[in-house]
Amino acid sequence: MANLDTALKDAMTIDGAIGAALVDYTSGMTLGVAGGTPEIDLTVAAAGNTDVVRAKMRTIEMLKLNDEIEDMLITLGGQYHIIRPLNGPNGKGLFLYLMLSKARSNLALARHQLRTIEEQLEL
Repeated sequence: MANLDTALKDAMTIDGAIGAALVDYTSGMTLGVAGGTPEIDLTVAAAGNTDVVRAKMRTIEMLKLNDEIEDMLITLGGQYHIIRPLNGPNGKGLFLYLMLSKARSNLALARHQLRTIEEQLEL
């Protein structure tokens, strides 16, 4: 089992990783951050994505879907942003956020590695 710091460090070893964060989407608070760039405030980016997660959670609820989000992908011109809500009992209301360079990453492998990190995360 990995703690938060270890999980974020592991996320930063994913090919193309620019930054990673653990975010509480109920409050918008970022609980931990690794990486980022001078041009991109990862805390602001991660907190801003709480609106995306909340909107999708509301939509699933309104549609009365008996399902949960595995992950969400936002594709920009030069980046991938992966949002992975934690579905374990201790992760309710939290999501992992990973920002990747499109040119240096393998999306399928990154999703697999992020899933593994989630499974090992102990909160």
